[in-house]
Amino acid sequence: MLASSRVSGAVARMGLKPTSRLMSTAHTQARIPSSIISATRQQPLTGRHGLVLNGARNTFASTMVRNAMQRRGVVVESAAAAIVTAAKVHGAGLATIGLAGAGVGIGTVFGSLIQGVARNPALRGQLFSYAVLGFAFAEATGLFALMVAFLLLYAY
Repeated sequence: MLASSRVSGAVARMGLKPTSRLMSTAHTQARIPSSIISATRQQPLTGRHGLVLNGARNTFASTMVRNAMQRRGVVVESAAAAIVTAAKVHGAGLATIGLAGAGVGIGTVFGSLIQGVARNPALRGQLFSYAVLGFAFAEATGLFALMVAFLLLYAY
């Protein structure tokens, strides 16, 4: 605080106009004069029929893809590498659909166990052993799907 008052006092004594205020929250003027801004005319994003022009759509799409890839830490040097990377990510996403199937299978197995025990409580032990076997098979398919997704992402 003391240093900022010394600087502003020195500027006042020298009769100079301060270029910037220290420790101030005042808004500064725009760096580009308004005449330059109004002189440049931007091309509209929509045509007369209201549809998005191809240039705007491609710019938006490429910006979205670039931002998504940069957030994930994916850096590619050529278009072919970008296509391969995109295919790997899409393939891994599609491979994880098998996890939903595993979840449905596990739910079906244990739902059937509850129904079977409700109908015949005397077979509880035998039905539970069958349910554990069904759970293992359903879980194995989900783990295979997850393994394929990780192989696509990190092995190739």
